[in-house]
Amino acid sequence: MRDRVIEEVGRKKAKGLIVATFHSLGVRILREEIERLGYKRNFSIYSASDQLRLVRDLVQGNLIEGTTVDPDRVLWLISQAKNRLITAGNYQANPHDDYDLIVAHTYPRYQRMLKACNAIDFDDILQLTIQLFNEFPAVLDQYRHRFRYIMVDEYQDTNVVQSQLLQLLSSYHHNLCVVGDDDQSIYGWRGAEPGNILDFGKDEADSRVIKLEQNYRSTGRILAAANALILHNTERHGKRLWTAGDEGVAVHYRCCDDGEDEAMAVVETIHKERFSRKLEYRDFAILYRTNGQSRAFEEQLRYENIPYVIIGGQQFFDRKEVKDALGYLKVLANPHDEVNLLRILNYPKRGIGETSAEKIIQSSIEQDQPLWEILQQARHIPELGDKAIASIEAFVLLLERYQRQFRHPTQMVAIVQELFRELKLEEELFRQADDPVKARRRVENLHEVINSLSTYVEREPVPTLGGFLEKVSLLDRDEPARGSKEEKLKQDAVVMMSLHSSKGLEFPCVFLVGMEEGFLPHNKIVDEGGDIAEERRLCYVGMTRARQKLVMIWQIAAERSESLSARNTRGTARKRGGDDC
Repeated sequence: MRDRVIEEVGRKKAKGLIVATFHSLGVRILREEIERLGYKRNFSIYSASDQLRLVRDLVQGNLIEGTTVDPDRVLWLISQAKNRLITAGNYQANPHDDYDLIVAHTYPRYQRMLKACNAIDFDDILQLTIQLFNEFPAVLDQYRHRFRYIMVDEYQDTNVVQSQLLQLLSSYHHNLCVVGDDDQSIYGWRGAEPGNILDFGKDEADSRVIKLEQNYRSTGRILAAANALILHNTERHGKRLWTAGDEGVAVHYRCCDDGEDEAMAVVETIHKERFSRKLEYRDFAILYRTNGQSRAFEEQLRYENIPYVIIGGQQFFDRKEVKDALGYLKVLANPHDEVNLLRILNYPKRGIGETSAEKIIQSSIEQDQPLWEILQQARHIPELGDKAIASIEAFVLLLERYQRQFRHPTQMVAIVQELFRELKLEEELFRQADDPVKARRRVENLHEVINSLSTYVEREPVPTLGGFLEKVSLLDRDEPARGSKEEKLKQDAVVMMSLHSSKGLEFPCVFLVGMEEGFLPHNKIVDEGGDIAEERRLCYVGMTRARQKLVMIWQIAAERSESLSARNTRGTARKRGGDDC
Protein backbone atom coordinates (compact mmCIF):
# COMPACT_ATOMS: atom_id res chain seq x y z
CA MET A 1 0.00 0.00 0.00
CA ARG A 2 2.83 2.40 0.85
CA ASP A 3 4.47 1.70 -2.51
CA ARG A 4 1.20 2.41 -4.31
CA VAL A 5 0.77 5.70 -2.46
CA ILE A 6 4.33 6.73 -3.35
CA GLU A 7 3.61 5.87 -6.98
CA GLU A 8 0.56 8.16 -6.92
CA VAL A 9 1.86 11.22 -5.07
CA GLY A 10 5.65 10.87 -5.14
CA ARG A 11 8.11 9.90 -2.41
CA LYS A 12 8.49 13.44 -1.03
CA LYS A 13 4.76 14.01 -0.45
CA ALA A 14 4.24 10.49 0.88
CA LYS A 15 6.95 10.95 3.50
CA GLY A 16 4.61 12.60 5.99
CA LEU A 17 1.78 10.09 5.55
CA ILE A 18 1.20 7.22 7.93
CA VAL A 19 0.29 4.06 6.03
CA ALA A 20 -0.37 1.35 8.58
CA THR A 21 -2.60 -1.45 9.76
CA PHE A 22 -4.70 -0.74 12.84
CA HIS A 23 -2.33 -2.79 14.95
CA SER A 24 0.91 -1.28 13.66
CA LEU A 25 -0.55 2.19 14.34
CA GLY A 26 -1.51 1.03 17.83
CA VAL A 27 2.02 -0.24 18.47
CA ARG A 28 3.45 3.08 17.26
CA ILE A 29 1.30 4.95 19.76
CA LEU A 30 2.01 2.52 22.62
CA ARG A 31 5.78 2.67 22.07
CA GLU A 32 5.50 6.39 22.83
CA GLU A 33 2.90 6.37 25.58
CA ILE A 34 2.55 2.94 27.22
CA GLU A 35 4.54 3.92 30.31
CA ARG A 36 1.43 5.83 31.42
CA LEU A 37 -0.28 2.42 31.75
CA GLY A 38 2.48 0.88 33.83
CA TYR A 39 4.43 -0.93 31.10
CA LYS A 40 7.96 -0.31 29.85
CA ARG A 41 8.48 0.86 26.27
CA ASN A 42 10.40 -2.29 25.32
CA PHE A 43 7.32 -4.48 25.84
CA SER A 44 7.06 -7.78 23.95
CA ILE A 45 4.12 -8.81 21.79
CA TYR A 46 3.25 -12.45 22.44
CA SER A 47 2.62 -14.66 19.43
CA ALA A 48 -0.42 -16.94 19.27
CA SER A 49 1.64 -19.93 20.45
CA ASP A 50 3.12 -17.90 23.34
CA GLN A 51 -0.40 -16.93 24.39
CA LEU A 52 -1.59 -20.51 24.18
CA ARG A 53 1.28 -21.75 26.28
CA LEU A 54 0.54 -19.20 28.98
CA VAL A 55 -3.20 -19.99 29.00
CA ARG A 56 -2.46 -23.73 29.10
CA ASP A 57 -0.21 -23.27 32.15
CA LEU A 58 -2.83 -21.16 33.92
CA VAL A 59 -5.67 -23.56 33.18
CA GLN A 60 -3.80 -26.76 34.02
CA GLY A 61 -2.74 -25.35 37.37
CA ASN A 62 -6.38 -25.09 38.42
CA LEU A 63 -7.92 -28.21 36.89
CA ILE A 64 -9.87 -30.58 39.07
CA GLU A 65 -8.45 -34.09 38.71
CA GLY A 66 -10.17 -36.02 35.94
CA THR A 67 -11.37 -32.94 34.04
CA THR A 68 -10.07 -31.56 30.75
CA VAL A 69 -10.26 -28.07 29.28
CA ASP A 70 -9.42 -26.93 25.75
CA PRO A 71 -6.96 -24.00 26.19
CA ASP A 72 -7.55 -22.96 22.56
CA ARG A 73 -11.20 -22.30 23.34
CA VAL A 74 -10.33 -20.38 26.51
CA LEU A 75 -7.89 -18.20 24.58
CA TRP A 76 -10.43 -17.65 21.78
CA LEU A 77 -13.05 -16.50 24.30
CA ILE A 78 -10.55 -14.09 25.89
CA SER A 79 -9.73 -12.73 22.43
CA GLN A 80 -13.42 -12.30 21.60
CA ALA A 81 -13.93 -10.38 24.84
CA LYS A 82 -11.02 -8.05 24.09
CA ASN A 83 -12.33 -7.38 20.59
CA ARG A 84 -15.62 -6.32 22.16
CA LEU A 85 -13.75 -4.04 24.59
CA ILE A 86 -14.58 -6.23 27.59
CA THR A 87 -11.69 -5.99 30.04
CA ALA A 88 -10.69 -8.66 32.55
CA GLY A 89 -12.29 -6.61 35.31
CA ASN A 90 -15.58 -6.24 33.42
CA TYR A 91 -15.96 -9.84 32.20
CA GLN A 92 -19.34 -11.22 33.27
CA ALA A 93 -19.56 -15.01 33.11
CA ASN A 94 -22.69 -16.95 32.31
CA PRO A 95 -23.10 -19.12 35.47
CA HIS A 96 -24.52 -21.96 33.34
CA ASP A 97 -21.56 -22.05 30.92
CA ASP A 98 -18.53 -23.96 32.24
CA TYR A 99 -16.12 -22.37 29.76
CA ASP A 100 -17.40 -18.91 30.57
CA LEU A 101 -16.68 -19.54 34.26
CA ILE A 102 -13.17 -20.77 33.41
CA VAL A 103 -12.52 -17.64 31.31
CA ALA A 104 -13.79 -15.38 34.11
CA HIS A 105 -11.19 -16.98 36.40
CA THR A 106 -8.36 -17.20 33.85
CA TYR A 107 -8.67 -13.84 32.03
CA PRO A 108 -7.56 -11.60 34.99
CA ARG A 109 -4.65 -13.91 35.84
CA TYR A 110 -3.64 -14.05 32.19
CA GLN A 111 -3.48 -10.24 32.05
CA ARG A 112 -1.50 -10.04 35.29
CA MET A 113 1.04 -12.56 33.98
CA LEU A 114 1.42 -10.64 30.72
CA LYS A 115 2.04 -7.39 32.55
CA ALA A 116 4.52 -9.04 34.93
CA CYS A 117 6.49 -10.11 31.84
CA ASN A 118 6.21 -6.60 30.34
CA ALA A 119 4.28 -8.19 27.49
CA ILE A 120 1.01 -7.69 25.63
CA ASP A 121 -0.85 -9.87 23.17
CA PHE A 122 -2.14 -9.01 19.71
CA ASP A 123 -5.60 -8.04 20.97
CA ASP A 124 -4.14 -5.85 23.73
CA ILE A 125 -2.59 -3.54 21.14
CA LEU A 126 -5.87 -1.81 20.32
CA GLN A 127 -7.57 -2.35 23.66
CA LEU A 128 -4.68 -0.66 25.50
CA THR A 129 -4.56 2.15 22.93
CA ILE A 130 -8.23 2.89 23.63
CA GLN A 131 -7.64 2.61 27.39
CA LEU A 132 -4.78 5.09 27.01
CA PHE A 133 -7.00 7.56 25.13
CA ASN A 134 -9.85 7.22 27.63
CA GLU A 135 -7.66 7.64 30.71
CA PHE A 136 -5.43 10.39 29.31
CA PRO A 137 -7.53 12.84 27.25
CA ALA A 138 -4.49 15.02 26.55
CA VAL A 139 -2.87 12.12 24.69
CA LEU A 140 -6.04 11.61 22.66
CA ASP A 141 -6.14 15.32 21.81
CA GLN A 142 -2.57 15.14 20.59
CA TYR A 143 -3.32 12.32 18.13
CA ARG A 144 -6.72 13.46 16.90
CA HIS A 145 -5.31 16.92 16.13
CA ARG A 146 -2.42 15.25 14.35
CA PHE A 147 -4.60 13.05 12.12
CA ARG A 148 -6.73 15.53 10.17
CA TYR A 149 -7.77 12.98 7.55
CA ILE A 150 -8.27 9.27 8.13
CA MET A 151 -8.91 6.74 5.38
CA VAL A 152 -9.68 3.07 5.97
CA ASP A 153 -9.62 0.24 3.44
CA GLU A 154 -11.55 -3.06 3.78
CA TYR A 155 -13.82 -1.43 6.35
CA GLN A 156 -16.23 -4.38 6.30
CA ASP A 157 -13.57 -6.42 8.13
CA THR A 158 -13.30 -4.07 11.13
CA ASN A 159 -14.45 -5.12 14.59
CA VAL A 160 -15.88 -3.27 17.59
CA VAL A 161 -12.52 -2.15 19.02
CA GLN A 162 -11.27 -0.88 15.63
CA SER A 163 -14.49 1.07 15.11
CA GLN A 164 -14.14 2.62 18.56
CA LEU A 165 -10.55 3.65 17.84
CA LEU A 166 -11.64 5.34 14.61
CA GLN A 167 -14.40 7.23 16.42
CA LEU A 168 -11.93 8.55 18.98
CA LEU A 169 -9.33 9.63 16.42
CA SER A 170 -11.82 11.27 14.04
CA SER A 171 -13.95 12.97 16.70
CA TYR A 172 -12.33 16.39 16.21
CA HIS A 173 -11.94 16.92 12.45
CA HIS A 174 -14.70 14.48 11.36
CA ASN A 175 -12.77 13.75 8.15
CA LEU A 176 -13.21 9.98 7.93
CA CYS A 177 -13.40 8.11 4.63
CA VAL A 178 -13.92 4.35 4.57
CA VAL A 179 -13.93 1.95 1.63
CA GLY A 180 -15.47 -1.48 1.80
CA ASP A 181 -18.08 -3.92 0.62
CA ASP A 182 -20.49 -5.38 3.15
CA ASP A 183 -21.11 -8.27 0.72
CA GLN A 184 -17.48 -9.32 1.26
CA SER A 185 -17.58 -9.41 5.07
CA ILE A 186 -16.36 -12.98 5.68
CA TYR A 187 -14.44 -12.74 8.95
CA GLY A 188 -17.23 -12.77 11.51
CA TRP A 189 -15.62 -15.84 13.13
CA ARG A 190 -12.70 -13.67 14.18
CA GLY A 191 -14.71 -10.68 15.37
CA ALA A 192 -15.42 -8.63 12.23
CA GLU A 193 -18.67 -6.70 12.57
CA PRO A 194 -20.60 -6.06 9.31
CA GLY A 195 -22.74 -3.55 11.21
CA ASN A 196 -19.80 -1.14 11.19
CA ILE A 197 -20.16 -0.55 7.46
CA LEU A 198 -23.93 -0.97 7.37
CA ASP A 199 -24.43 1.72 10.04
CA PHE A 200 -21.59 4.01 8.95
CA GLY A 201 -22.60 7.65 8.84
CA LYS A 202 -26.16 7.14 10.11
CA ASP A 203 -25.56 9.52 13.02
CA GLU A 204 -23.74 12.10 10.89
CA ALA A 205 -25.95 14.55 8.97
CA ASP A 206 -23.21 15.43 6.48
CA SER A 207 -22.08 11.88 5.74
CA ARG A 208 -22.11 10.72 2.13
CA VAL A 209 -22.25 7.26 0.54
CA ILE A 210 -20.71 6.71 -2.89
CA LYS A 211 -21.49 3.39 -4.57
CA LEU A 212 -18.80 1.89 -6.77
CA GLU A 213 -20.81 -0.68 -8.69
CA GLN A 214 -18.83 -1.01 -11.92
CA ASN A 215 -16.76 -4.17 -11.88
CA TYR A 216 -13.55 -4.36 -13.92
CA ARG A 217 -12.77 -8.03 -13.24
CA SER A 218 -15.58 -10.44 -14.11
CA THR A 219 -17.79 -11.01 -17.14
CA GLY A 220 -21.46 -10.04 -17.15
CA ARG A 221 -22.75 -13.58 -16.63
CA ILE A 222 -20.49 -14.20 -13.64
CA LEU A 223 -21.65 -10.92 -12.08
CA ALA A 224 -25.31 -11.78 -12.80
CA ALA A 225 -24.95 -15.08 -10.94
CA ALA A 226 -23.13 -13.43 -8.02
CA ASN A 227 -25.75 -10.66 -7.81
CA ALA A 228 -28.57 -13.23 -7.82
CA LEU A 229 -26.93 -15.09 -4.93
CA ILE A 230 -26.21 -12.12 -2.68
CA LEU A 231 -29.71 -10.66 -3.10
CA HIS A 232 -30.88 -13.37 -0.67
CA ASN A 233 -29.04 -11.53 2.12
CA THR A 234 -31.48 -9.00 3.55
CA GLU A 235 -29.12 -6.90 5.71
CA ARG A 236 -26.91 -5.22 3.13
CA HIS A 237 -26.46 -2.00 1.20
CA GLY A 238 -28.49 -2.19 -2.01
CA LYS A 239 -26.15 -2.42 -5.00
CA ARG A 240 -25.73 -4.41 -8.17
CA LEU A 241 -22.38 -5.01 -9.83
CA TRP A 242 -22.18 -4.43 -13.59
CA THR A 243 -19.51 -4.43 -16.23
CA ALA A 244 -18.92 -2.60 -19.48
CA GLY A 245 -17.10 -5.70 -20.74
CA ASP A 246 -18.33 -8.87 -22.40
CA GLU A 247 -21.21 -11.02 -21.16
CA GLY A 248 -18.87 -14.01 -21.39
CA VAL A 249 -19.69 -17.71 -21.24
CA ALA A 250 -22.36 -19.12 -18.93
CA VAL A 251 -21.48 -20.13 -15.39
CA HIS A 252 -20.99 -23.91 -15.43
CA TYR A 253 -22.62 -25.91 -12.60
CA ARG A 254 -21.66 -29.59 -12.51
CA CYS A 255 -22.78 -32.53 -10.39
CA CYS A 256 -20.23 -35.30 -9.76
CA ASP A 257 -20.60 -38.80 -8.31
CA ASP A 258 -17.89 -38.54 -5.63
CA GLY A 259 -14.64 -36.81 -4.69
CA GLU A 260 -12.58 -38.66 -7.30
CA ASP A 261 -15.07 -37.77 -10.03
CA GLU A 262 -15.02 -34.15 -8.85
CA ALA A 263 -11.22 -33.98 -9.06
CA MET A 264 -11.22 -35.60 -12.50
CA ALA A 265 -13.81 -33.09 -13.74
CA VAL A 266 -11.57 -30.23 -12.66
CA VAL A 267 -8.49 -31.70 -14.33
CA GLU A 268 -10.39 -32.42 -17.57
CA THR A 269 -11.57 -28.82 -17.69
CA ILE A 270 -8.04 -27.53 -17.10
CA HIS A 271 -6.73 -29.59 -20.03
CA LYS A 272 -9.57 -28.44 -22.28
CA GLU A 273 -9.32 -24.72 -21.39
CA ARG A 274 -5.51 -24.66 -21.72
CA PHE A 275 -5.74 -26.11 -25.22
CA SER A 276 -8.73 -24.09 -26.50
CA ARG A 277 -7.87 -20.71 -24.93
CA LYS A 278 -4.07 -20.93 -24.73
CA LEU A 279 -4.07 -20.46 -20.94
CA GLU A 280 -1.22 -21.15 -18.53
CA TYR A 281 -1.53 -23.27 -15.39
CA ARG A 282 -1.36 -20.18 -13.18
CA ASP A 283 -4.62 -18.98 -14.78
CA PHE A 284 -6.59 -21.68 -12.89
CA ALA A 285 -7.64 -21.61 -9.24
CA ILE A 286 -9.40 -24.31 -7.19
CA LEU A 287 -11.21 -22.78 -4.22
CA TYR A 288 -12.71 -24.73 -1.31
CA ARG A 289 -14.37 -24.04 2.04
CA THR A 290 -11.86 -25.96 4.20
CA ASN A 291 -8.20 -26.86 3.63
CA GLY A 292 -8.98 -30.55 4.22
CA GLN A 293 -10.79 -30.68 0.87
CA SER A 294 -7.56 -30.35 -1.12
CA ARG A 295 -6.39 -33.98 -0.94
CA ALA A 296 -8.38 -35.48 -3.85
CA PHE A 297 -7.41 -32.61 -6.14
CA GLU A 298 -3.73 -32.90 -5.18
CA GLU A 299 -3.74 -36.61 -6.03
CA GLN A 300 -5.38 -36.09 -9.41
CA LEU A 301 -3.13 -33.17 -10.34
CA ARG A 302 -0.07 -35.25 -9.48
CA TYR A 303 -1.38 -38.19 -11.49
CA GLU A 304 -1.78 -35.90 -14.51
CA ASN A 305 1.64 -34.27 -13.93
CA ILE A 306 0.03 -30.85 -13.54
CA PRO A 307 2.07 -28.47 -11.36
CA TYR A 308 0.17 -26.89 -8.49
CA VAL A 309 0.77 -24.74 -5.41
CA ILE A 310 -1.25 -24.59 -2.21
CA ILE A 311 -1.73 -21.24 -0.51
CA GLY A 312 -2.14 -21.73 3.22
CA GLY A 313 -0.67 -23.85 5.97
CA GLN A 314 1.65 -23.17 8.83
CA GLN A 315 3.11 -19.69 9.04
CA PHE A 316 6.86 -19.39 8.61
CA PHE A 317 7.33 -17.57 11.92
CA ASP A 318 5.33 -20.26 13.77
CA ARG A 319 7.70 -23.11 12.89
CA LYS A 320 9.56 -24.50 15.89
CA GLU A 321 13.09 -23.89 14.64
CA VAL A 322 12.14 -20.32 13.73
CA LYS A 323 10.43 -19.67 17.08
CA ASP A 324 13.46 -21.08 18.93
CA ALA A 325 15.79 -18.73 17.05
CA LEU A 326 13.47 -15.75 17.52
CA GLY A 327 13.15 -16.69 21.20
CA TYR A 328 16.76 -15.60 21.73
CA LEU A 329 16.18 -12.29 19.96
CA LYS A 330 13.01 -11.63 21.96
CA VAL A 331 14.79 -12.24 25.26
CA LEU A 332 17.68 -10.02 24.21
CA ALA A 333 15.15 -7.26 23.47
CA ASN A 334 13.14 -7.90 26.66
CA PRO A 335 14.74 -10.21 29.27
CA HIS A 336 11.46 -10.21 31.22
CA ASP A 337 9.72 -12.11 28.39
CA GLU A 338 9.42 -15.26 30.50
CA VAL A 339 7.68 -17.45 27.93
CA ASN A 340 10.65 -17.13 25.58
CA LEU A 341 13.18 -17.17 28.41
CA LEU A 342 11.87 -20.62 29.38
CA ARG A 343 11.82 -21.65 25.70
CA ILE A 344 15.56 -21.01 25.25
CA LEU A 345 16.73 -21.89 28.78
CA ASN A 346 17.85 -25.35 27.70
CA TYR A 347 17.89 -24.94 23.93
CA PRO A 348 20.27 -26.09 22.64
CA LYS A 349 20.77 -28.48 25.53
CA ARG A 350 23.13 -27.03 28.09
CA GLY A 351 22.45 -29.13 31.18
CA ILE A 352 19.47 -27.20 32.59
CA GLY A 353 16.84 -29.93 32.70
CA GLU A 354 13.18 -29.82 33.64
CA THR A 355 13.91 -30.40 37.33
CA SER A 356 16.28 -27.41 37.45
CA ALA A 357 13.80 -25.28 35.53
CA GLU A 358 11.04 -26.15 38.01
CA LYS A 359 13.29 -25.13 40.91
CA ILE A 360 14.08 -21.82 39.21
CA ILE A 361 10.38 -21.12 38.60
CA GLN A 362 9.51 -22.04 42.18
CA SER A 363 12.22 -19.71 43.49
CA SER A 364 10.82 -16.92 41.30
CA ILE A 365 7.34 -17.47 42.76
CA GLU A 366 8.52 -17.66 46.38
CA GLN A 367 10.72 -14.56 46.15
CA ASP A 368 8.24 -12.66 43.94
CA GLN A 369 11.04 -11.77 41.51
CA PRO A 370 11.22 -11.96 37.71
CA LEU A 371 12.73 -15.14 36.31
CA TRP A 372 15.61 -13.21 34.73
CA GLU A 373 16.68 -11.79 38.10
CA ILE A 374 16.52 -15.27 39.66
CA LEU A 375 18.77 -16.60 36.89
CA GLN A 376 21.26 -13.81 37.52
CA GLN A 377 21.61 -15.01 41.11
CA ALA A 378 21.31 -18.76 40.48
CA ARG A 379 24.14 -19.51 42.92
CA HIS A 380 21.78 -18.53 45.76
CA ILE A 381 19.25 -21.28 44.91
CA PRO A 382 20.30 -24.08 47.30
CA GLU A 383 18.34 -26.81 45.46
CA LEU A 384 20.45 -26.43 42.31
CA GLY A 385 23.53 -28.58 41.73
CA ASP A 386 26.94 -27.18 40.77
CA LYS A 387 26.61 -28.33 37.13
CA ALA A 388 23.23 -26.62 36.68
CA ILE A 389 24.52 -23.42 38.34
CA ALA A 390 27.54 -23.33 36.02
CA SER A 391 25.30 -23.82 32.97
CA ILE A 392 22.91 -21.07 34.10
CA GLU A 393 25.74 -18.63 34.75
CA ALA A 394 27.21 -19.30 31.30
CA PHE A 395 23.74 -18.78 29.79
CA VAL A 396 23.30 -15.46 31.61
CA LEU A 397 26.78 -14.25 30.59
CA LEU A 398 26.03 -15.13 26.96
CA LEU A 399 22.80 -13.11 26.95
CA GLU A 400 24.35 -10.13 28.77
CA ARG A 401 27.21 -10.05 26.27
CA TYR A 402 24.86 -9.95 23.28
CA GLN A 403 22.59 -7.43 25.00
CA ARG A 404 25.56 -5.05 25.12
CA GLN A 405 26.27 -5.61 21.43
CA PHE A 406 22.69 -4.80 20.44
CA ARG A 407 22.96 -1.40 22.09
CA HIS A 408 24.96 -0.47 18.98
CA PRO A 409 22.95 -2.27 16.28
CA THR A 410 24.83 -1.03 13.21
CA GLN A 411 25.97 -4.60 12.55
CA MET A 412 22.72 -6.27 13.62
CA VAL A 413 22.71 -9.00 10.95
CA ALA A 414 26.31 -9.96 11.66
CA ILE A 415 25.59 -10.05 15.41
CA VAL A 416 22.66 -12.43 14.95
CA GLN A 417 24.70 -14.64 12.61
CA GLU A 418 27.46 -14.83 15.21
CA LEU A 419 24.91 -15.61 17.96
CA PHE A 420 23.42 -18.50 15.96
CA ARG A 421 26.93 -19.83 15.20
CA GLU A 422 27.94 -19.66 18.86
CA LEU A 423 24.75 -21.47 19.88
CA LYS A 424 25.40 -24.11 17.17
CA LEU A 425 21.75 -24.01 16.13
CA GLU A 426 22.40 -25.73 12.79
CA GLU A 427 24.17 -28.63 14.49
CA GLU A 428 21.27 -28.90 16.93
CA LEU A 429 18.74 -29.11 14.09
CA PHE A 430 20.67 -31.96 12.46
CA ARG A 431 21.03 -33.69 15.84
CA GLN A 432 17.29 -33.54 16.52
CA ALA A 433 16.06 -34.57 13.07
CA ASP A 434 15.48 -38.20 12.14
CA ASP A 435 15.65 -37.28 8.46
CA PRO A 436 18.54 -35.26 6.95
CA VAL A 437 16.18 -33.80 4.32
CA LYS A 438 13.94 -32.38 7.06
CA ALA A 439 17.02 -31.10 8.89
CA ARG A 440 18.25 -29.25 5.81
CA ARG A 441 14.81 -27.71 5.33
CA ARG A 442 14.85 -26.49 8.94
CA VAL A 443 18.34 -25.08 8.50
CA GLU A 444 17.08 -23.22 5.43
CA ASN A 445 14.31 -21.76 7.60
CA LEU A 446 16.96 -20.62 10.07
CA HIS A 447 18.81 -18.89 7.22
CA GLU A 448 15.52 -17.30 6.18
CA VAL A 449 15.31 -15.64 9.61
CA ILE A 450 18.63 -13.96 8.82
CA ASN A 451 17.37 -13.00 5.35
CA SER A 452 14.22 -11.54 6.87
CA LEU A 453 16.27 -9.48 9.30
CA SER A 454 18.57 -8.36 6.49
CA THR A 455 15.59 -7.19 4.41
CA TYR A 456 14.24 -5.27 7.41
CA VAL A 457 17.60 -3.57 8.00
CA GLU A 458 17.84 -2.52 4.34
CA ARG A 459 14.35 -1.01 4.32
CA GLU A 460 14.33 0.79 7.67
CA PRO A 461 16.14 4.13 8.11
CA VAL A 462 16.79 3.39 11.80
CA PRO A 463 16.64 -0.39 12.27
CA THR A 464 16.44 -1.85 15.77
CA LEU A 465 16.09 -5.35 17.13
CA GLY A 466 12.81 -4.39 18.79
CA GLY A 467 11.55 -2.94 15.51
CA PHE A 468 12.27 -6.19 13.66
CA LEU A 469 10.50 -8.28 16.30
CA GLU A 470 7.58 -5.89 16.16
CA LYS A 471 7.29 -6.43 12.40
CA VAL A 472 7.31 -10.19 12.96
CA SER A 473 4.60 -9.96 15.64
CA LEU A 474 2.34 -7.83 13.45
CA LEU A 475 2.34 -10.16 10.45
CA ASP A 476 -1.17 -11.16 9.42
CA ARG A 477 -1.59 -14.40 11.32
CA ASP A 478 -3.92 -15.84 8.71
CA GLU A 479 -1.36 -15.58 5.93
CA PRO A 480 1.10 -18.36 5.12
CA ALA A 481 4.85 -17.95 5.26
CA ARG A 482 6.20 -14.47 4.76
CA GLY A 483 6.52 -13.77 1.05
CA SER A 484 5.55 -17.31 0.04
CA LYS A 485 2.08 -16.39 -1.20
CA GLU A 486 3.47 -13.88 -3.69
CA GLU A 487 6.24 -16.27 -4.76
CA LYS A 488 3.80 -19.13 -5.27
CA LEU A 489 1.44 -17.01 -7.35
CA LYS A 490 4.32 -16.19 -9.73
CA GLN A 491 4.84 -19.85 -10.58
CA ASP A 492 3.17 -21.43 -13.60
CA ALA A 493 1.08 -23.76 -11.49
CA VAL A 494 -2.59 -24.32 -10.66
CA VAL A 495 -3.43 -22.44 -7.46
CA MET A 496 -5.32 -24.17 -4.64
CA MET A 497 -6.58 -22.28 -1.61
CA SER A 498 -9.47 -21.77 0.75
CA LEU A 499 -12.18 -19.24 -0.04
CA HIS A 500 -10.99 -17.08 2.85
CA SER A 501 -7.45 -16.98 1.42
CA SER A 502 -8.71 -16.04 -2.07
CA LYS A 503 -10.05 -12.62 -1.10
CA GLY A 504 -8.43 -9.86 -3.17
CA LEU A 505 -7.15 -12.22 -5.88
CA GLU A 506 -8.46 -12.95 -9.37
CA PHE A 507 -7.98 -15.69 -11.97
CA PRO A 508 -9.21 -16.23 -15.55
CA CYS A 509 -10.76 -19.58 -14.58
CA VAL A 510 -12.05 -20.48 -11.10
CA PHE A 511 -13.40 -23.78 -9.78
CA LEU A 512 -15.63 -23.57 -6.70
CA VAL A 513 -15.63 -27.15 -5.42
CA GLY A 514 -17.57 -28.82 -2.62
CA MET A 515 -20.71 -26.79 -3.31
CA GLU A 516 -22.89 -29.16 -1.27
CA GLU A 517 -24.42 -28.52 2.13
CA GLY A 518 -21.98 -29.68 4.75
CA PHE A 519 -19.09 -27.86 3.09
CA LEU A 520 -20.77 -24.69 1.82
CA PRO A 521 -22.64 -23.81 3.91
CA HIS A 522 -20.43 -25.59 6.42
CA ASN A 523 -22.23 -28.18 8.53
CA LYS A 524 -21.11 -26.44 11.72
CA ILE A 525 -23.00 -23.31 10.63
CA VAL A 526 -26.15 -25.28 9.82
CA ASP A 527 -26.00 -27.47 12.95
CA GLU A 528 -25.43 -24.60 15.37
CA GLY A 529 -27.77 -22.10 13.75
CA GLY A 530 -24.85 -19.93 12.66
CA ASP A 531 -24.70 -17.06 10.20
CA ILE A 532 -25.84 -18.47 6.85
CA ALA A 533 -25.58 -14.94 5.45
CA GLU A 534 -21.81 -15.00 5.98
CA GLU A 535 -21.55 -18.37 4.21
CA ARG A 536 -23.42 -16.80 1.31
CA ARG A 537 -21.00 -13.84 1.32
CA LEU A 538 -18.12 -16.33 1.29
CA CYS A 539 -19.56 -18.00 -1.81
CA TYR A 540 -20.07 -14.55 -3.37
CA VAL A 541 -16.38 -13.72 -2.79
CA GLY A 542 -15.35 -16.99 -4.44
CA MET A 543 -17.58 -16.42 -7.48
CA THR A 544 -16.25 -12.91 -8.05
CA ARG A 545 -12.62 -14.15 -8.10
CA ALA A 546 -13.34 -15.46 -11.63
CA ARG A 547 -12.60 -13.17 -14.54
CA GLN A 548 -13.79 -15.20 -17.54
CA LYS A 549 -14.95 -18.69 -16.54
CA LEU A 550 -16.60 -19.93 -13.33
CA VAL A 551 -17.19 -23.65 -12.70
CA MET A 552 -19.19 -24.68 -9.61
CA ILE A 553 -19.08 -28.36 -8.63
CA TRP A 554 -20.87 -30.48 -6.06
CA GLN A 555 -20.82 -34.17 -5.13
CA ILE A 556 -24.04 -36.16 -5.15
CA ALA A 557 -22.38 -38.82 -2.96
CA ALA A 558 -21.49 -36.27 -0.28
CA GLU A 559 -24.96 -34.75 -0.45
CA ARG A 560 -26.61 -38.17 -0.16
CA SER A 561 -24.38 -39.18 2.75
CA GLU A 562 -25.07 -35.90 4.52
CA SER A 563 -28.80 -36.34 3.99
CA LEU A 564 -28.90 -39.89 5.36
CA SER A 565 -26.85 -39.08 8.47
CA ALA A 566 -28.77 -35.92 9.28
CA ARG A 567 -32.33 -36.91 8.39
CA ASN A 568 -33.42 -37.69 11.93
CA THR A 569 -31.12 -35.40 13.91
CA ARG A 570 -31.52 -32.09 12.15
CA GLY A 571 -34.23 -32.28 9.57
CA THR A 572 -35.55 -28.85 10.53
CA ALA A 573 -32.13 -27.20 10.18
CA ARG A 574 -31.62 -28.89 6.78
CA LYS A 575 -34.96 -27.70 5.48
CA ARG A 576 -34.24 -24.15 6.56
CA GLY A 577 -30.67 -24.23 5.18
CA GLY A 578 -31.83 -25.75 1.90
CA ASP A 579 -34.05 -22.81 1.09
CA ASP A 580 -31.26 -20.40 2.02
CA CYS A 581 -28.81 -22.13 -0.30
